[in-house]
Amino acid sequence: MKIRKNYILHSNDDQTVLVAAGGAKFSGFVRGNEMLGVILELLRNDMTEEKLVKEMRSRYNAPEGLIESDVKKVLDTLRKADALEE
Repeated sequence: MKIRKNYILHSNDDQTVLVAAGGAKFSGFVRGNEMLGVILELLRNDMTEEKLVKEMRSRYNAPEGLIESDVKKVLDTLRKADALEE
């Protein structure tokens, strides 16, 4: 899976915004923190959920299950926004 081409990513300090551009079924944006930005950057290339979790684990020290839960929430949000090519 990866981010559809008709979505624009903007990160500024600790905030990240993913905006639907022309041709997107979704009208609006997804806003989040630095972790969202990292996940979206990784999703510029084809990734599996397992690869995302592994990469996030290598970057962040978090309690067991937290990264998996956060990645799942982000992917669910991106699916609702029709922002993922799967």
